[in-house]
Amino acid sequence: MAAGWRGVLGFDYGIVQAPLGPDISGPELAAAVANAGAVGLLRLPDWPAPDRVRDLIRKTRSLTPRPFGAAVVLAFPHEENLRVVLEEKLAVLQVYWGEFPRERVEEAHRAGVKVLHQIGSIEEAAKAKEAGVDGIIVQGREAGGHVIGQEGLFPLLPRVVDLVSDSGIPVIAAGGIVDGRGYVAALALGAQGVCLGTRFVATEESFAHPIYKQKLIEMSRTDYTNVFGRARWPDAPQRVLETPFYAGWKNNLSDQETEECQPIIGHSIIHGMRKDIRRFAGTVPNATATGDVESMAMYAGQGVGLITAILPAGGVVKRLVAEAKDVIREKLSDLK
Repeated sequence: MAAGWRGVLGFDYGIVQAPLGPDISGPELAAAVANAGAVGLLRLPDWPAPDRVRDLIRKTRSLTPRPFGAAVVLAFPHEENLRVVLEEKLAVLQVYWGEFPRERVEEAHRAGVKVLHQIGSIEEAAKAKEAGVDGIIVQGREAGGHVIGQEGLFPLLPRVVDLVSDSGIPVIAAGGIVDGRGYVAALALGAQGVCLGTRFVATEESFAHPIYKQKLIEMSRTDYTNVFGRARWPDAPQRVLETPFYAGWKNNLSDQETEECQPIIGHSIIHGMRKDIRRFAGTVPNATATGDVESMAMYAGQGVGLITAILPAGGVVKRLVAEAKDVIREKLSDLK
C-alpha cells in the first residue's frame, strides 16, 4: 500500500487536488499543492478564454517550479482552452463529464501532457482505458459538487481497479476522502492515489469566499440534489451543504423551475468577468462574491464533517501522508 505516497504520474505523492469551480482552484492553490509534491490542478473557464488560460498558467509558474496541471469540463466549450494547455505543455490535463477518445489522448501525449480522466461508472472507465489515458479518477456519489455517477466510491473503486489491472493505468479514488484514514481505505481497495476537493476548498490558498470556508467547518450535513444550475448545466446533479437556505427551499422548488427566472442575489468576478448570480445558480461564492452569499450554492462532499480548520494546502498534503502512515503502522502492522 506504500505505493500511494511514492507518487503517481511522476509526482512525489499520490494526492490530487480536485479542480474546484468556477475558479476556486486558482494559481495560489494549485501552486501550493504542487510545492508540497502533490498534483495541483487549475480549474479553467467554462467558456473560450485562451488568453485567460495562458495567464493562469504563467501566474502559477511564477509561484512554483514544480509540475502542475489544469482541468476542463468537456460538457462546455473547451477546445481553445485545451489548445493552450497543450501549447504550454502542462504536466497533466484532467478531463471530466464527457468522452475523450484515443485520438485526443494521443494529441495530448504528443505535447508531453499526461491525461487524467475522471469517471463515475464502470462503462466510463472502460472507455477511458480504451483511450489510453494515463490515470483514471473514480468519483463516488459521496463527492461534493457535480457528481456524474450514481455508485458509491467503495463498490465502484475495486471494480475499476480490476478492469484496468492488465494495463498499468493508475486508479485514483475521489469522494468523501478528507484524512489519512480515507487515504488508507482507498489504497486497500487498490487505488494508487486519492483526489480531494472539499478538503482543499477549506484551505488558506483556496479562492472560496470566507463565509463558504467557514460553513465547511461549521456544518456536517450534505444532500444530493439537482436544484442548482438546472438551466446552465442540465442533468448535472450535485452534492451541497444543507445550509439554512437550501433546507428551506429544497422541497419547495418545482422540477420545471430553473435559475433563469429567479432574482439576482449577488455578483462575482469569475475569471476576470463580472457575473450576476441568481438564486439557485450553480455558482459557488468565490472571494469576490457580494450580496446574499449565504443563499448561494455551497458544494461539499460527505466527509465535510471531518474538516475542523482552515489549513495551508501544503499542510493538508503533509498531514494526509503522515496520517496514512500512522494508520498503517498503528492499526494494520500487526495483522497477519
